[in-house]
Amino acid sequence: MEFQPKQAIYQQIGDYVCENILSGTWKAGDRIPSVREMAVSVEVNPNTVARSYAYLQDKGIICKERGIGYFVDPDARANALALKRGEFLDKELGRMFRAMDLLGVGIEELRRLYREHRQGRPG
Repeated sequence: MEFQPKQAIYQQIGDYVCENILSGTWKAGDRIPSVREMAVSVEVNPNTVARSYAYLQDKGIICKERGIGYFVDPDARANALALKRGEFLDKELGRMFRAMDLLGVGIEELRRLYREHRQGRPG
């Protein structure tokens, strides 16, 4: 995992977990790596992973079964989708609109590029 300097590492680990759930790699009820396993695999302090997991538990994305480990919550997909969608609409979309205005990219051009992206053609 390659960390970005502008976002807290615990949030990036949370994003990684959400991406695995939203992509279907991890499904409801699947066991996810323990705090220690995740810390070793992404080369961070276990406290950082524990903070990320606590955040994801609060959001209903993962759950802990005492003595067994962490699992994908039954409502994880819906909760992760709502969380990531909200973050995108609140943070990223405004930045994107500002960049579009500065660069003179219109909605029709964006629509065309998005269609091409969805069809697997470079834009």
